[in-house]
Amino acid sequence: LHAFHLSEGAKMSGFAGYDMPLSYTQGAIAEHHLCRTGAAIFDVSHMGQIELRDNTGSAEAILAQLETIIPANLIGLKAGRQRYGLFLNKDGGILDDLMVANYGTHVRLVVNAACVEQDMAWISGHLTDMSITQLQRALIALQGPSAGAAFAALVPASADMSFMDACSLHWNGVEIEATRSGYTGEDGFEISMPAKSAVDIAEALLATGTVTLAGLGARDTLRLEAGLPLWGHELDETITPTMAGLRFALSKKRREAADFPGANIILDEFAN
Repeated sequence: LHAFHLSEGAKMSGFAGYDMPLSYTQGAIAEHHLCRTGAAIFDVSHMGQIELRDNTGSAEAILAQLETIIPANLIGLKAGRQRYGLFLNKDGGILDDLMVANYGTHVRLVVNAACVEQDMAWISGHLTDMSITQLQRALIALQGPSAGAAFAALVPASADMSFMDACSLHWNGVEIEATRSGYTGEDGFEISMPAKSAVDIAEALLATGTVTLAGLGARDTLRLEAGLPLWGHELDETITPTMAGLRFALSKKRREAADFPGANIILDEFAN
């Protein structure tokens, strides 16, 4: 999408080793408001997309292993659903926050761009008997109150998706993987696709007339306004879930089991 961003008048900026759009011709404030009132596209292709598969052809064993390093209920995560999770160190610090999606036959993770190399090593060091692949795919976040209607105009089946659903869809013969969650505090979708199809899909979304482009500037202000912490700012390896206001990310079952990295420190913070 890099040449596409330049053709749309993007002001580019370095981020986690990538050249990313900071804002477009309308400016970050306008992009912020357009996302809150309509819908906006954010290029988040810099984020790490990691696919986990084993020889069973089922996600169950993978999720069971992931639950040993992520303090969320993943064993009970149904096919077609995703959940927010945290990688924690022995001191309870947040190595990364991520999304875990169960596609039935395999699991996909979306992790932060600055943490991909570290996360791949972390996963490889804790999980066994599975393939761990960093996918080279484009990723677009379509966000805002009009996001559902805009996406359904292209892919009618997406209208059946509920919050935190994950599914495989098709657009013009292209297989895409979509999840529905709030990158900005609004309703929205994260759409993963082959890189060669990214410009076509972005242009098709813009052609609906209800979608604008938005960059990292608006991403930061939207997330700040919604109270959503961002790794590298409000989250890092020295900040615990308690400090970050992320108690919800540690399920009651996992707190009672106290079987995750940093559990003693985090549970003491919860209690005291």
